[in-house]
Amino acid sequence: MAEPALAPAPVRDGTWRLLAILSGNMVLDAIEVSVVLVALPSIAADLGLSVWGVQWLMTGFALGFAAVLLLGPRLTARWGLRRCYLGALVVFAAASVVGGLSGTAWVLVAARLVKGGCAALTAPAGLALIAATFPDGRPLRRAVSLYSLFGAAGFTLGLLLSGVLTPVSWHLTFLFPAPVALLLLGWGLRVLPHTERRPPPRFPWELLRHGPLVRATLGAATLNGTYAALLLLVTFQAADRFGWEPWRLALALLPACVPLALSVPFAGRLTGRFGTAGPVAAGALAALAGQLLLLARPRPGAYLPGLLPTLLLVGLAFVLSFAALNLQATRNIPAAARGSAVPVYQTGVQLGGVLLLPPVGFLLAHGSGYRPALLAITCAGAVGAAVSLTGLRTPPPKGATPS
Repeated sequence: MAEPALAPAPVRDGTWRLLAILSGNMVLDAIEVSVVLVALPSIAADLGLSVWGVQWLMTGFALGFAAVLLLGPRLTARWGLRRCYLGALVVFAAASVVGGLSGTAWVLVAARLVKGGCAALTAPAGLALIAATFPDGRPLRRAVSLYSLFGAAGFTLGLLLSGVLTPVSWHLTFLFPAPVALLLLGWGLRVLPHTERRPPPRFPWELLRHGPLVRATLGAATLNGTYAALLLLVTFQAADRFGWEPWRLALALLPACVPLALSVPFAGRLTGRFGTAGPVAAGALAALAGQLLLLARPRPGAYLPGLLPTLLLVGLAFVLSFAALNLQATRNIPAAARGSAVPVYQTGVQLGGVLLLPPVGFLLAHGSGYRPALLAITCAGAVGAAVSLTGLRTPPPKGATPS
């Protein structure tokens, strides 16, 4: 991401107001990732869609996010961070209204695709504005930690909101972000700083040969892809087999996301003590263990002994590897290239869901039970674990801290 032409400002009330609006938008983006999940069975039943058909609501958001991420640096360099940020909020609100008022599957998918593209502009731009506004040291660390905490908490909040809104109408899960986005837009018009336009950056292709970045991208892609696919499987399994209402589905999925939200403020200590390679490998193995545990059970008959242990292990995987993967993706990369490395990494994260959700949805719709889909998820998890383990035996570059 091209750096905004801003000098670090002293931390005054105005900069904390800026952090508040950026964090609020981060929550909104994270909510959008999860808010549709619990509503999927209701949407599928209402529109007559199969699991494969309705999963495109999740895949569409991830695809829009991935497609726009690599264009983000060029767009913000040409139009400026402020214009891109505010414009994305306007389009996000409009797409929310269009999707919320529609009962047509392709319109819903298109709305999610557009909203994913908008999130791909606001999330990296928000981080760039924070880095340009807060001075290095403790103020910047506190700001980034708070920003990350809001993002992690947003996924949990999205599940809870979906559990509350879906029984009223699943259309509300599409509609409710619109007024929130417009509120953030009005606030942003007064708070967001102006930035200068700059020449579009050239992509440093040598990044694709940077081992830690490649491992982090592949590891995050498999972790995120298997996570989204597993939650899709668990949602429909619980809805079909247990007949649970949306609010119970939302509560049942919390063990897979609450641990991350609680651990974000302390994640830096883990990587500071053990580096990044160890926690990344441990997280990948925890996720794989959860998948294998569920695969080993012929037919889980209850939530507590059947689904809960897997969800806890998946939650543990994110606690161990989330911060470590983010750090590994940018460690030992020259400062001038980090603006390009971050979109590469984040694109890989989203592509994990794009590549895994459709086949898992197809297998759930057309396979014999859930086990073929779970086997596909487990195979992808095994690939991620294998990639992460290679980092344990790869020596760091000379003069670099261990990764």
